[in-house]
Amino acid sequence: MTWDIVLSSGFLAFARHLGVLRATERNGLSVDGVCGTSSGALIGALWASGRSTEEIAEDLRVLRPLQLMGGHWRIWEGLFSLAPLIQHLEQRLPATFEGLERPFAVGVQRPDKSHALLSSGPLALSVAASCAMPGIFRPIAIDSIRCVDGGAADRLGLAAWRELRGPRATLVHEVARTAGKDVRPEDADSVWIHTPRSRASFWNLKDFDNQLEEAMETAADVLSRLPTQ
Repeated sequence: MTWDIVLSSGFLAFARHLGVLRATERNGLSVDGVCGTSSGALIGALWASGRSTEEIAEDLRVLRPLQLMGGHWRIWEGLFSLAPLIQHLEQRLPATFEGLERPFAVGVQRPDKSHALLSSGPLALSVAASCAMPGIFRPIAIDSIRCVDGGAADRLGLAAWRELRGPRATLVHEVARTAGKDVRPEDADSVWIHTPRSRASFWNLKDFDNQLEEAMETAADVLSRLPTQ
């Protein structure tokens, strides 16, 4: 049985998402497609590119979020630029979605406040757009459309992912809400994993390994009860 994975937005919830994905690795869960929003987009993209959770964790443990944020003069558009994040991702990801090992999409919000999933085109730019919290980060133009964090419109993007992929067994990881909009469509094919908020801040990711372990244990319990056929 193959599964899709949907990773919610959640403030710097990198460790939470990695814990869930590590549980799927250890469980041997067959994963076909991945959808992510905000922190879920960043972790999902790295994982969909073929990196293991341990490789991703090693990269993030030594990173301060402030290293991925830059200044710019148009501060009325957002306090910070995500240019350093884009550069960071361009060094680690294929140029486009089409270069990934799995189908992948990220959730963004358009200027009219509508939600959209991006599943083709420039990958690093699209992931950064999904991470661009309104008011904090400057919007990122994708095909001349200025996009921000999709969690502002839909923290999961599950309905849009369903429309893109059709009915499929889906594992949904929802990090407890810090900001954004919860949209929970009726969906009999989904299994949910709920984890607490991240304890991270822009200055550091704090107890990264403990948060990862907590999420892994929570996910492992859910995965142990999944059907095998």
